[in-house]
Amino acid sequence: MTPIRRTGRRTAAVVALTLAAAGCGIRGTSVPVDAGRAPSRVSCKAPASDPAPDPPGGAQATVYLVCGSALAQVERTVSLPKNTAGSEPRLPTARALLKELQRQPSSDEDRAGFSSALPQDLKVAAPRAGDPADALRLSIRPDDLPSFALAQLVCTYGASPALGRTHAAVLGGPGEDAAHRYECSAEVLANPDIAENTGWGDPLSEEG
Repeated sequence: MTPIRRTGRRTAAVVALTLAAAGCGIRGTSVPVDAGRAPSRVSCKAPASDPAPDPPGGAQATVYLVCGSALAQVERTVSLPKNTAGSEPRLPTARALLKELQRQPSSDEDRAGFSSALPQDLKVAAPRAGDPADALRLSIRPDDLPSFALAQLVCTYGASPALGRTHAAVLGGPGEDAAHRYECSAEVLANPDIAENTGWGDPLSEEG
């Protein structure tokens, strides 16, 4: 009878240890846990400029693309309007830069992690009566654009010599709302979601 009693004690001890382990939050598993693929890393390093000759009317321009959760500048060859006597280059330049932002990134840019958030149906027009001279009117209210798209547009326009290289853009929408001045600051470049804050964009008077 003694061996049977000892076996019973061993069994009870094993059960007690198992319950204690369960009480400590220890869980066993008989199959490997798939945590998914590790997130891919992107360089966000702009590819080298195209060594090919510029096309007729082409010029180097800085555009801002999305990479990760920030904006980064990329140099591209853009077909910009020629300056002719009596012509105003601002609107054609703004349209050319918008078209460039709406273009799909090149294969090198894509591999480096660059993308663009600009809607394909967005258009830009000249200022209306009462707007500041450097204003531009968009077919979509600036505050209704995706935050990254608005930041891309503001920083690209703000870097353009033909638009004044002001590190800002004066933008309005298709309605009667006054145009606002949007600064391309280091904070905007690092955190384009700032565009979702209603405080971004200084209101301007109709007199400019």
